[in-house]
Amino acid sequence: MFGRLLVILLLAGAAQGSQPGVPTSRRAMRAEQEASARLRPLLDAQSLALGAPVCLRVFKEERVLEVWLRTEAGQFRLLKSYPICAFSGGLGPKLARGDGQSPEGFYAVRPGALNPASSYHLSFDVGYPNAYDRAKGRTGSALMVHGACVSIGCYAMTDPAIEEIWTVMAAAFRNGQRAIQIQLFPFRMSVESLARHRTDRWYDFRVDLKTGSDLFEIARVPPRVEVRSGRYRFTAAPD
Repeated sequence: MFGRLLVILLLAGAAQGSQPGVPTSRRAMRAEQEASARLRPLLDAQSLALGAPVCLRVFKEERVLEVWLRTEAGQFRLLKSYPICAFSGGLGPKLARGDGQSPEGFYAVRPGALNPASSYHLSFDVGYPNAYDRAKGRTGSALMVHGACVSIGCYAMTDPAIEEIWTVMAAAFRNGQRAIQIQLFPFRMSVESLARHRTDRWYDFRVDLKTGSDLFEIARVPPRVEVRSGRYRFTAAPD
């Protein structure tokens, strides 16, 4: 009964155009039905709801993708951490098409970035290159988070993991979220981690990323992101 009701609601939302541009397919609808059932106990235990705004965080070195949902109080709470099955390249941002690197930085995922017909089960484009990348002359496209556990410049998850990530994102978009912030880090942005890499060519870049990470850690709200003079600039989002 629950599954049939969910499918009816998904079809109704698509037909009404409550959030235009959220793509779907029979595969995606089936995945959402199954993932919603799996997530329900965890959502209830955390006092979270499908349809709440989402923020994603990725940590390469730890091989973890975190899904955060906004609570009724307005702060974001960690729903679940997923192991990253595979990513290509090493620590450091993507610079050019074909370099095999997975991106690092702050990106915005919009509804149209979801691909329900992906060759890798389900996927979404992280939004590379963003304004920062373009200011640096970086090239490349179609950098994804997807299933199937294989990667050439993307972040690959298991199929059950991408189904759950997709489900919370699609629900948030249908409920009115315009863009989901995805924060892609080389590692958890602690003072100790930065110190371990202090001689790396990307040290200044990582200091900037840490500023954005710290704002999120303190406020539990995704920061506002701008690019000025070729650098990330972050400010706390308003209450």
